[in-house]
This record gives sequence, structure tokens and C-alpha cells, in this order.
Amino acid sequence: MAVNDFRQLDKVSLGEYIKATPCLSSKLSNKVDDMQIQAVDEGLMNFVYIVKSSGGSMVIKQALPYIRSMGESMPQSKERAKYEAKALQVYASLCPSHVPQLYHFDPWLSLIAIKYLEPPHILLTKGLIAGIQYPLLAESISEFFTRVFFHSSLLYTSQHDHERAVAEFYGNVEMIKLMEQLTFCPFEESEYNSWTSPQLDLDVKAVQEDDAIKLQVAQLKSIFCEKTQALIHGDFHAGSVMVTQNSVQVIDPEFAFYGPMGYDIGTFFRNLIVSFFAQDGLATHQNDRQNYKTWLLETLEKTWTLFELKFIKLWVEHNDCSAAAEVILQKKYMEDVFQDALGFCAAYLIASVIRVCTMEEFECIDNVSKKAECERNTLNFGRMLLTERSKFKSIGQVVSSLKQYMLQYPSSFRSRC
Repeated sequence: MAVNDFRQLDKVSLGEYIKATPCLSSKLSNKVDDMQIQAVDEGLMNFVYIVKSSGGSMVIKQALPYIRSMGESMPQSKERAKYEAKALQVYASLCPSHVPQLYHFDPWLSLIAIKYLEPPHILLTKGLIAGIQYPLLAESISEFFTRVFFHSSLLYTSQHDHERAVAEFYGNVEMIKLMEQLTFCPFEESEYNSWTSPQLDLDVKAVQEDDAIKLQVAQLKSIFCEKTQALIHGDFHAGSVMVTQNSVQVIDPEFAFYGPMGYDIGTFFRNLIVSFFAQDGLATHQNDRQNYKTWLLETLEKTWTLFELKFIKLWVEHNDCSAAAEVILQKKYMEDVFQDALGFCAAYLIASVIRVCTMEEFECIDNVSKKAECERNTLNFGRMLLTERSKFKSIGQVVSSLKQYMLQYPSSFRSRC
């Protein structure tokens, strides 16, 4: 469908649509006369509305045939709404406690309706910037990864069912291609790349001229394009998770496809590490953020440790693992997932600095010198992790390396915070 043929709903037409759609009006207990519709400005890809009435609430997302934040000059398939709906249905069957319920999908309007996550739910990004600790984060994210990845992999499904599911989600090819560009674009000269200039000009030049980095990126790109290991979210960052002290909810799986498990795990690791480095720029005289940095590293280590334990537990429950060879296979399998995760984490750490999209954690740092220093630390650690990740055999070693890095390269402005 051409952009000009697309019917975009505004508040008035959306209200009429809800009234005329029984499965939606019923979610408001048919109390639609006092319905209020609020547009959410934060959506980069889609139009998002919060709908409330005295009878209930919901969220409506409408995918446009272009990227909302860039306009019609950046066309994009509106079919992404279909794959978001499919992914939410899979998530609901495997891990319902950590995803909002899907109420409705309209393929003609590329519209989905989901449960509204009431306040105090906020995006995890906001919480990390505010320095809020979430005691259930590692437990919940590891549970989500375990249940979705295991049950959508060949360790659980038949080859026939797996290939059919891979083919079904491969139709989301435009979103896959977009994510491929976002992941690997920073490693070459591109009009879409930006960074804190002139402070980081030499650092960026060094990255883009480093042959060892280019080799690692080529290997990661091959893994991204060829490994159809499990159903992955495809855009698993802190802006795709909503949290409270008692709830962790995964949202926005419009990039979903069958790919390497390590991709989602690595992008989540990236957010924790970016936040770790950004804390020095967010520190104040009243709060040096050092305790929060400790919590971030504890969460990083706990997330992988729990995922590995839970994943192997499911493997044992659903397979005959009595043979010694099976134990060796498990060990090798998890090592490969871990190495993939470190690789994608490292690539995204670099892409957080040489960026197509801004990182809110860095953008919230007012002093440009502080911001550049936090970004340089992130970039340099990402470079090291990308080229030396095979040396890391455990998540504990990664955490130790982060601690050692900050001792070796202490923040020059920390004492002034």
C-alpha cells in the first residue's frame, strides 16, 4: 500500500474505531462515553495512544508505512505490526507474567491494542538514569530469555516446526534489515553516524580504521544473518522494558525474528554497561553513584548466571541428558551463546557512541566534557571486548574487567562531582 493510501487514525477516528470494535470496547467495560485518548510523544516508529475510561484502559499502537520520527522520507513496512502481534502471542504462551496482554490486531490498519501498564511502570531507561535499583530485574529478564529462547529453539521444537516458524518471521525482513544497518553502520563512514565532536573525532577514526575490529564485525554480521537459533526480540534495549519494584514487562517486539540468542542478551548487557559508564557523568555532590554502579554490575552477572542455570535446567527436563556427551554439548552450547552475547554487546557499546540513534543515558549528561569522557570509556571498553572476547570464559571475568578498567582509567572529573 502506498503511503498516500494509508489511513492514519487520529484521536477522533480512533475513538470511533474503539466504539465500533466489540473486543476493544469490552476492555473498557463498554464505558466509552467518557473515554479519553492521550497521544504518547516518545514513539519513534509508531503512533502510540493511551486510552482510558471509567471502565478500563489500554494502549493502541499504529504502525505507519514510514518511520514516525523521520517522516515519509524514510519509508518502512507497516507489516511490522503483524510481527509484533505474533511475537506477543508467542510470549504470552511461554512467559505471560512478563509481557502485556495482546487485546486486538487489525492487519488492515496495522494496529494493535495491548494492556496498559499502569504507573508506577516506567521505561527501564528512565529508571537507570534516575539511579533506581530493581530487585527483580535479573530474575525476570533471565526468566523471559530462558523460556522464550529454549521453547523456540531446536532443543525443544521439531525441525519441521522450527523451519516453519523461521520462515514465518522471516517475512519481517525490512525490520531485520533495518536492525542490521543500525548494528553495523557505526563501523564504516556513513552519513547517518554521529558522535560527540570534536572530542571523540580521533577515537572514532581509530575504530573505523582498525582491521581487527572489522574482522570481528564481519564475523558478527555473519552470525546475525545466518544463525536462526530462536525467536529473538530484535531490539532488546532498556527502552523495550517497563519496570516497577514488583514488575518487569517486555514491550515492542516489532523487530522480532529468528536469530542468535546472544543478540538479545548482548543488547541487554550493553544497556547495563552503558549505564555503568554513564553514572560518573550523572553523579552529583550528594550522590556519587558508586553504589549504583555496584548494583549494575551485580545485575549484569546475575542475569547471565540465572539464564545459564535456568536454560540448562529446561534442557535436562526435556531431553535425555544422562550421557556424558550431552553434558559436554550443553557446556559448548552455552559457551557459544555467551561468546555471541559478548560480541553483540561490544558492537553495541561502540554503536552507543558512534551512533545512528542517541543514547538517552549520555544525552542526560549536561557537561559535554563529562559526556565525552563517559562515551570514550564506553567506546574503549567496547573495542577491547570486541577484539578480546574469546579470553572471557565467564560473566564474572567480564565484571572483573569492568572494575579493573575503571581503576586503571579513573574518571578525571569524579572528584569534582
